Amino acid sequence: MHTLLTILYLLGTPLLVMWLAKRWSWIDKVSPMTVLYIIGLLTANLIPSGNIIFYIDADTNTLIGDLAVPLAIPLMLMGCNTGGWRVGNALKVFFSGLFAVLITVVAGFFIFRPENDNGSFAQISAVATGLYTGGIPNTGAIKQAVRMPEDIFLYVTGYDIVVTGLYLIFIIFFGKRIFRFLLPAPFKAPTSDASTEKPDEQNTTKVNPFDKEHYKISLLAIGITLLIAAISYAISLLFANENGPNMTVLILMLTSLAIAASFLPVMKQQQHSFDIGLYCVYVFSLSISSACDLREMDLSGSLTILYYLGFVIICSLVLQFIFARILKIDGDSVMVCSIALINSPPFVPMAAAILNNKDIVVLGIAVGLLGYMLGNYLGIGIFHLLNSLV
Repeated sequence: MHTLLTILYLLGTPLLVMWLAKRWSWIDKVSPMTVLYIIGLLTANLIPSGNIIFYIDADTNTLIGDLAVPLAIPLMLMGCNTGGWRVGNALKVFFSGLFAVLITVVAGFFIFRPENDNGSFAQISAVATGLYTGGIPNTGAIKQAVRMPEDIFLYVTGYDIVVTGLYLIFIIFFGKRIFRFLLPAPFKAPTSDASTEKPDEQNTTKVNPFDKEHYKISLLAIGITLLIAAISYAISLLFANENGPNMTVLILMLTSLAIAASFLPVMKQQQHSFDIGLYCVYVFSLSISSACDLREMDLSGSLTILYYLGFVIICSLVLQFIFARILKIDGDSVMVCSIALINSPPFVPMAAAILNNKDIVVLGIAVGLLGYMLGNYLGIGIFHLLNSLV
């Protein structure tokens, strides 16, 4: 019973909010994603534990959230102008974000390293480097390479959930305004009418993919996406590790096949695909916020690690702003790069939805994939560098 209610809650609430957004303009102004995130947080923290009428089934919530991302990525990519992104811009954005993380990781090591440190803080810095240049898939390999004790690893990954969760809340509620206010105009892929449309007007959803007149192209987009997801998952299993399917391979395959599918003549009506992908992002947003039960968080461990990770995220963002001003990188690119590095590529579609900029998806995933590929090398390299300096 609770499994069915959880499914209805996760799949139905975004549809309801999207429907209400057409009637209440304030929802569009604050964005449906923000509304859904608030609903999820209230659901997770206000419903008493063990409520016999309704509670979020954790396994079902995790499963739906995990499924939403592999569906959202190809749907949104097929709805993008994949020919409009620039490799040079992607590399400039990536390396500015990468150096920002590396500088703050090293600086934080000397600031927060305890006097009686026995070498464990270099291990923490190595794993933090892997987390914020790559992602969770990189941490297991780095942990083994630097021989980090299990208890310290659990502290790092546990505190990472706290700080990246808070960062995500900041992005959802304030990111779009702050990044676009402090940095140049948003990136726009070249289109025939790009000169006459504002970024938000150009990318805002104009059709409802669930209307009867659009259902055929919508069903086709969903069918292609399911095929892409199945092929990508099967290939990722060939490179599986102890944590399951290889996430780097999975995202790489999802991205490559979706970009290839976007050139199919039948996908010329791209907006439908993007809109359905946006719905999947809303489901994902509701899922992760509904799992954020603050009552279960234990912050009583080594708080120095928490402060260190918070320092890395905040100061790397400040450095990214500085580098972006120098290199004249636009606000949308910096925001999606930050999300890709700090929160990992699966959160890129969410950032694109917040920005109402569908053409930023390819850039964000490219940045995230580069981070995945380099994360292990950088983490292990930082470990040996710091050990040689102390």
